[in-house]
Amino acid sequence: LFGAKVSMSVGLLANAIAIPLGILLGATAGFFGRWIDDLIVWMYSTLMSIPTIVLLIAIKFAFRGVTFLGLDLTGIHGVYIALGVVGWTGTCRLIRAEVMKIRELDYVSAARATGRHEVAILLRHVLPHVVHIGIINFSLGFVGAVTAEVMLSYLGLGVEVGTASWGDMINGARMDLISGRWWELTSAVTALFFLVLALNILGDRLRDALDPRLKNV
Repeated sequence: LFGAKVSMSVGLLANAIAIPLGILLGATAGFFGRWIDDLIVWMYSTLMSIPTIVLLIAIKFAFRGVTFLGLDLTGIHGVYIALGVVGWTGTCRLIRAEVMKIRELDYVSAARATGRHEVAILLRHVLPHVVHIGIINFSLGFVGAVTAEVMLSYLGLGVEVGTASWGDMINGARMDLISGRWWELTSAVTALFFLVLALNILGDRLRDALDPRLKNV
């Protein structure tokens, strides 16, 4: 149960960083285009070309012994930031593509014709139509953040030593299999399975409810 608390907090806080960042950068790139678009596309293309687990391990090693605003980034706070920095790319790409379509619609052209500022058009007339993508990705990103925290904790790069975590439980129980104590590993893996399954079902239901392209299907 304490391991579930850690996993849920990682999924929540990591996506609280990643999803707003992805929405902001994706909307900015898709709406303004030109060199801004080129820069942001280069950023997420570069990050997505690196295997996620390798990038997370590199960031966590870089955080060792680092303190930011009184927070020790060696432990769980570093996991939040590392997952947030890595996890925005998928949302950014989807938001960018959607905004590129919306900016050419008639009501956006009408808003420009009235003399409204570009930033006001983006915030008032474009972003509300792509927020559902961020909500869906928040639930789906929850799954990725939880599993990534388990992998990092299994490698000894996740939460602090002594903190209840499913990754630490799996790491500590793998050698106990030789002694026949299978229930320690099974309990952590089973709990992880049911949490990931529940979050995937939630993500699918949110997509069905919020995606306007599926309303009449």
